[in-house]
Amino acid sequence: MDDTVIVGVDGSPSSLAAVDVAAREAQMRGARLRLVHAFSRHADLDPMIHGVLAQAEERAHHLAPGLEITRTVAAGETLTVLRAESRHAVLTVVGGRGRTGFGGLLLGSTVGQLAAHGHGPLMVVRGREDPRGPLLLAVDGSPAGKAAVAFAFAEAALRGAPLVAMHVWNTWSETTPYEGPADPLNVVVDLDRLEERHRRLLEEAVAPERAAHPGVAVELRLERARVRHALLEATRESQLVVTGTRGHGGFTGMLLGSVSQALLYHADCPVTVVRPEPGSS
Repeated sequence: MDDTVIVGVDGSPSSLAAVDVAAREAQMRGARLRLVHAFSRHADLDPMIHGVLAQAEERAHHLAPGLEITRTVAAGETLTVLRAESRHAVLTVVGGRGRTGFGGLLLGSTVGQLAAHGHGPLMVVRGREDPRGPLLLAVDGSPAGKAAVAFAFAEAALRGAPLVAMHVWNTWSETTPYEGPADPLNVVVDLDRLEERHRRLLEEAVAPERAAHPGVAVELRLERARVRHALLEATRESQLVVTGTRGHGGFTGMLLGSVSQALLYHADCPVTVVRPEPGSS
C-alpha cells in the first residue's frame, strides 16, 4: 500500500461528508487524498469532472489546506473500481447513503462485498454528525481479528483518543463450557467459568498491542448480552468503531460476519472494517 487515502464520490451529501472525513484522515496520516468516481460508459463525464469532483476537491482543500489531492474517473462497476483502487490505499472511505454508484453502497450488498473482498481497511461514514468519544474496538478473540486490534490501537494513538476494547458474550453461542449429564435437556451452565474464560479471551486479544502502545488509555469492557445490540448501543458514545470481517467460530465461507454487517448498516458512528492479514484464519 502507498500513502494514499481514497474516497468514493458521487455528488450526494453523504459522499461529500465522506470527502470531509477522508480529507481529515489523510491529513492525520500525512497521506495524499484521491477522489474516485465510477461511471457507466454511456455517462456524460463533463458535469462530474468539472462539477461534483471540483466541489469535492474544494471542500477537501478547505478542511485540509496543503493536502495533495488527485482525481480518478474510471469506467466500470462500483465494486470493481473501488476494489482496484483500494490495492494502493492505506484507507478507503465511502459514504453511507447517496444516489447511484458509490451512493448505493449501503442500499445493497456492495459495501459488504467491498469489506470482505477489498484491500486494506474500509471506513463507512455513517451515524451522527461530528461523533465524539473514545474509539470502540469490537473484540472477538479470533486469529482473523488481530488485524482489527492492531488497527484500532494505532488509530487511537494517531488520534490521541482513548480506546474501549469491548467483548460481548452470551450462552446462546456456547458449545463446550457446560457441566452435567450428556442429555441436552439437563445441562448446567457454569456462568462464572464462562465469564472468566471470556475475560481471559479479551485480555489476551489486546495484550500484545496494549504493550506496544503504552500511551493509549484502554478500557476493557466485558458484557454478557446480545452481541449486536450491545455493540450498536456502544456506538452511540463512540467516535469510531473498528471491527474485523469474520468473528470467532464463523463459517469459513462467510467473509463478513453478522456483527460486522450490523455495524455497517446500523452503527451510530463511522465504522472501519479491517480485513485479516494473509494467512490468518
